[in-house]
Amino acid sequence: MPLSNTQYDTIIREYNAKQIRNQHMADDRMREVYGKDQRLKAIDDNISSCSLAQARKLLNGDVTALSKLRSQLTEFRQQRLSILKELGYSEQYFEPSYECPDCKDTGYIGNQRCHCFKQRAIDLVYTQSNIRSILKTENFNTFCYDYYSETEVNPTTGLTSLETMQNAVKECRKFINEFDSVFSNLFFYGDTGVGKTFLSNCIAKELLDTGHSVIYFTAFQIFDVFEQNTFHKSTTENIIAAHQNIFDCDLLIIDDLGTEMPNSFTVSQLFLCLNERILRRKSTIISTNLTLNKVAEIYSERTFSRISSSYVILKLFGDDIRIQKKLR
Repeated sequence: MPLSNTQYDTIIREYNAKQIRNQHMADDRMREVYGKDQRLKAIDDNISSCSLAQARKLLNGDVTALSKLRSQLTEFRQQRLSILKELGYSEQYFEPSYECPDCKDTGYIGNQRCHCFKQRAIDLVYTQSNIRSILKTENFNTFCYDYYSETEVNPTTGLTSLETMQNAVKECRKFINEFDSVFSNLFFYGDTGVGKTFLSNCIAKELLDTGHSVIYFTAFQIFDVFEQNTFHKSTTENIIAAHQNIFDCDLLIIDDLGTEMPNSFTVSQLFLCLNERILRRKSTIISTNLTLNKVAEIYSERTFSRISSSYVILKLFGDDIRIQKKLR
């Protein structure tokens, strides 16, 4: 995605700081091991001097230098590994704990930006970096069925509140497991506080952890982005960035649809957004307190047709969990 020079420099500085931290960690561990057996430092020094000496010979025309170097390095490394095993260490002990093992905290895999770089750019452009802290508390590991009734029954489905949520979680798990192979979208609706946003966050956490790009917006926020880019075009760069991310990110979450001020502009922009992402086979999750009839009434039958034909529609019901938590 396009970034301003300042934004790009900000991200690169973050990666440089990670690499410095990783190097310090490796140096500290190396000093620790050297302190337990000085032979290791002697071997590492020999590896360096041997490599330099053979490189000079190779430059001077000695065609056997490379094979000699390989032989010497193999012997030194075997000695090193043997001593490390005696001390109870593995070679992996010197590997830093990378935040992203795919790019080793460089931001790039070859000449291509890593998925972690792309997500950091999204977080920076849309100032949604706080999503990580939210997902630490709202994920499948912290999900609890205790707030869903085993006796309250939905007359339409005949399922209890608990059974309804159990089925919804199964659909969410299926959505995650098939994300890379089956194009799908989710539409959560129901009263306030029944877990719609929580489920969206659970899915976001799982997909972010597997290297997918995720953008989270409230309805108000996404329509504000569309409005700013349509009527207040400050820079072409910002327009391109907004368009590419909203339409190209792996998962777009639109939370609380209906809390914005609906008008002809928001109605047309919602249809454009949903339709374009369907055409691009990019998944979207929508949550709303509106009934399905209200969605069709406010956003047009055309938009509702896209939702009903391309989304798994899940109605959640039960008592407001936020109120339940306060009463406990």
